[in-house]
Amino acid sequence: MDIKTFKTLASKLPPHIAVLMRGPTGVGKSHMGKALADSLELPFLDVRGSTMDESQVSGIPDFETSKTSGVATFCLPSWYVRACREPVVLMLDELNRSMPQVMQSFFQIVLDRELGNNVDGQPIRLHPETRVIAAINHGSEYDVNDMDPALLRRFWVVDLDPSASDWIDWASVNDIDPLTIDFIRQHPEHLRVDPGSVDPGSVIPTPASWHRLDESLRHMGIVPSEIAGSRPDGMYALATGFVGTEASIAYTEFVSRYERVISAEDVLSGKIDEARTKDLQASEALAVIDKLVNYNLENTWTKKEAKHISTFIKARGGEQMVYFWNALSKSQQLPNIQAIHKEIGSEVVKIVREARGLNS
Repeated sequence: MDIKTFKTLASKLPPHIAVLMRGPTGVGKSHMGKALADSLELPFLDVRGSTMDESQVSGIPDFETSKTSGVATFCLPSWYVRACREPVVLMLDELNRSMPQVMQSFFQIVLDRELGNNVDGQPIRLHPETRVIAAINHGSEYDVNDMDPALLRRFWVVDLDPSASDWIDWASVNDIDPLTIDFIRQHPEHLRVDPGSVDPGSVIPTPASWHRLDESLRHMGIVPSEIAGSRPDGMYALATGFVGTEASIAYTEFVSRYERVISAEDVLSGKIDEARTKDLQASEALAVIDKLVNYNLENTWTKKEAKHISTFIKARGGEQMVYFWNALSKSQQLPNIQAIHKEIGSEVVKIVREARGLNS
């Protein structure tokens, strides 16, 4: 299932229906849990079962309360108590890499939405609006515990298969360098490699590893869009540790040959003339459009800037004009949308109508 479909369906499920996300490492399961929480405007609690023992889930005995009440009670972990007191999205990560006792407690949360008991002997239940998401690494290459059909039927099971466009949409609003985004747009085969297709222990690219590589490059002052056209020392060596040899060769070569980098500020200031705009390759122009949409999220354009943007977009025309308008509309930045609509709104409508054969 692609990311867009998952987001649409998961947010509409009844709160008591647990979700099980399956997929290889690095495809973005944790990010999907956080995105769901954000869309529902709920706190996100990520609990990683593979790092816990039984006491960190089912709790430790509360001897004082038990002595007073005569009922065996336990001090439950803070994350579970919070999920009982208020609505949250509770993610039980790496479920099938957990110790058997931890898995049993997780299953009780999923099946019964409860753990432990209070002084009256009653179990402590999750808040009615708390949503539970579990995530597992799925495939023969992982050392995991199998889940039988009786357990699987208690979940809405989703096999995540994110596409390159899914990652590009996410990266465009999460501060990933435009050049890295453009590389994946032009070379989607390097976004993710099936772990089962390579030797055990091989470093392979995943959506998560591209994120970490981009973050590390920026921290080291090797910002891809700023050093485009060169090959800084250490860049290839760094990349191999995140995305493997084959993807690193392609990526560093791509950066070293990427000479025509246009920033959002260049377009806003009117520095890019029509001839240069039309000379851009489709992928280069799309990278600039993504920068403009991303810039729009935190800035309100002046009339002059909106006019310069519109001049750039009109020079690209056709599908790229519609792509820009759709992306801008999704941002819900009303002042910028209104400013651009005055400039290109009628042309976008005309292009869409022609594409649908509605013009007489």
